Amino acid sequence: VQLQASGGGSVQAGDPLKLSCTASGRPIWDHVMGWFRQAPEKEREFVAAASASGENSVYADSVNGRFKIFRDNRRKIVYLEMKNLNPEDTAVYYCAGRRVTGQITSAQFMEGSGYGFWGQGTLVTVSS
Repeated sequence: VQLQASGGGSVQAGDPLKLSCTASGRPIWDHVMGWFRQAPEKEREFVAAASASGENSVYADSVNGRFKIFRDNRRKIVYLEMKNLNPEDTAVYYCAGRRVTGQITSAQFMEGSGYGFWGQGTLVTVSS
């Protein structure tokens, strides 16, 4: 699976932004899809992930209630809708895919090392 993230940009604090991740190469109906981010001089961190069917999602505490992940398996696109952005959300955002054959735990949703497919990243800059 090849992943292409897009939608990043520069916004003001409080603004919304919507990221997209388009997959190609094969279907994603059997992949957990996630978003991770890496701020300057910081480690990569988990943001959000959606189960293969899209029925379940997991969020980092820092974004819960402000971000929403949803997916369109038919079109092979995963979205990250972000609201009420703040400067701490400034980072390069990466989408990632993890092929699964059954249910996984919430901890596994959040584990970057479990994802085998990664996009190139899209930069989000939030100014105060």
